[in-house]
Parts: sequence; structure tokens; C-alpha cells
Amino acid sequence: MLNKIWNKLYGWYFAWIDFTSSKLIALSWRLRGVSLGSGARFYGSMRLFRSAKSTLVIGSDCHFRSRATSNLIGIRNPCIISTHHPEAKLHIGNSCGFSGTVIGVFKEVYLGNHVRCGANTLITDSDWHPDDPRVGTSKPVRIEDGVWIGYGSIVLKGVTIGENSVIGAGSVVVSDIPKNVIAAGNPCKVIKSLSDGD
Repeated sequence: MLNKIWNKLYGWYFAWIDFTSSKLIALSWRLRGVSLGSGARFYGSMRLFRSAKSTLVIGSDCHFRSRATSNLIGIRNPCIISTHHPEAKLHIGNSCGFSGTVIGVFKEVYLGNHVRCGANTLITDSDWHPDDPRVGTSKPVRIEDGVWIGYGSIVLKGVTIGENSVIGAGSVVVSDIPKNVIAAGNPCKVIKSLSDGD
């Protein structure tokens, strides 16, 4: 009985914290030039680093989980969104979810609607360290509607993931993945097609 009461109080406490912090974070993002749709929810504080004049568009009803207890599969770091060039563009569609996800944009990253990023995922369009001569140019990343990216997966530059595909946990995506498939591994490869009724 005492445990049930404690769990209720714990839940109410974090619900209040998340509600108030969501309002404050949303306001601060808008003041910093982010086009943020309605209904955004932030669970714990996250990080935003925006290069001046870069474009950040985030749709309605997106959820960002940064607090470890907001996703009990285990979040190791807060959500981090960063743009690194004045012409960088990030587009996130409606009803997307992120848990400890890091998105780094040097050129362009596009996510459609209903994209789910599991805990501790990374999406980037660059090799980073652009001052190193061994680094290639940044290439856009496109993740279509309904994609689910599993725990600990990494999506690297120049990749397109087709709609409704599932990327298995721990995958490293270095080449295009077609729509309606399950893909996994390092490097990520198609395992099976998803047909109606599967």
C-alpha cells in the first residue's frame, strides 16, 4: 500500500515538473528562433545549440525524453540538438519521439511524421571535425514517415531511410534503407520486408 502511494506521489511530482519545464523550454526555443509546433513535451532538460541563421522546424506533439526515469530502458544522456552552419536545416515532423537522442546538423537533416528514435540514438549529416583533411563533405540525411530507429543506433551522413522501416537496436546505418523493411547490423542491412499483416 505504501509503495502504491509513493509511486503515485512520484508520478504526480514529475508530471508537474515536466509540464512546467515543457512550457519554459518551448518558450526559450521560440525566443531563440526555433519554429516549434504546439504540444511539445520535454521530460527533463535537454540541450539546444543553434548556429545563427540556421533553420530549425519542429512539428506538433513531439516528445523529447532526457531524464533517465522518463524511459526505463535506460537513457545515458539528454537529448541534444545542434546546428553548426548558418545554412544548416533541421526539419522534424509531427508526433515524433526522442529518448536521449543526439541530432547534429551541418547541412540538412529531415525527419518526417511519426518517427520514433529509441534511447541513445545518434543522427548526423557530417563526419564532424571539418578542419581535418581526412573528413569528407556533409551530406543530407532523410528519414521518412513512420520510421522507428532502435536503441543505440547511429544514422550517418548521406542516408535515406524509407517510410515505415524499422532499424534494429545497435545498428550503424551508412547506406540507404528502402521503405517497409526491418534492417539491422553494422553496417545496417535489410533483414526482411514488412508486408501487410506482418
